[in-house]
Amino acid sequence: MVSVFVNGKRREVLGETLFSAFPPKENMVIILNGFQVNEDFPIKEDDEIHIIEKGVFPPEEQLEAMMSARHTPKVHRILKESKVAVAGLGGLGSNIAVSLARMGVGNLFLVDFDIVEPSNLNRQSYYIKHIGMFKTDALKHQIEEINPFIEVAVKNVKVTDDNVFELFNGFDVVCEAFDNPADKAMLVNSIMINMPETKIVSASGMAGYESANNIKTEKKMGNLYVCGDFETGADFGTGLMPPRVLVCAGHQSNMILRLLLGQNEP
Repeated sequence: MVSVFVNGKRREVLGETLFSAFPPKENMVIILNGFQVNEDFPIKEDDEIHIIEKGVFPPEEQLEAMMSARHTPKVHRILKESKVAVAGLGGLGSNIAVSLARMGVGNLFLVDFDIVEPSNLNRQSYYIKHIGMFKTDALKHQIEEINPFIEVAVKNVKVTDDNVFELFNGFDVVCEAFDNPADKAMLVNSIMINMPETKIVSASGMAGYESANNIKTEKKMGNLYVCGDFETGADFGTGLMPPRVLVCAGHQSNMILRLLLGQNEP
């Protein structure tokens, strides 16, 4: 008999190997200590085993245990208790919000005033069925289909210098994901002046189809971090193509993750 955790609960199991204790079935996914396995392994005391039936969404307790095993318990616990705001839900913000939801950030606040249009579909995390919906509502519904157990608050409002403090005070990290350079500068400056302890992850330069290797993350001043190549804006011949936008969104998401985990360097 070996004492292990199965779907988050301690159990005594018979067998010296994973497959002798849990014979695999065609519709079964087995995760051992955070890694999906397709071959047999010895099992030992306190191993974490997750048995998932394909096509069936697990209950909250089982999903939490599985994500904790994937992320490691300490990391998952920190992320679950974190609060992140995303300002602007276009090509950057929509993909960042989805990434944050997938990594298990427990409290998300999504702010935008726009609706989904057909021109958004080339790089933003929306579908045809979302056309005409507020981006906030479309994204909240999408996140609920990824992880319905995290808290997602939304606000359909244009961010101005007058409401920045009211909207974003108290969040661990604010992600700036606007298209307009003036709006970017306004949000960053307002947070740095009025909420100097708040960490900001911003972006500049991700248009076109130049090398994605030019996109990077830099710490600029105080608690400001900027991702991008810092020069390539949308213009004639350099439209907003999905690969570089997604690479930049990945940089922002990863920097947010690092900041939540206490890693303050890019």
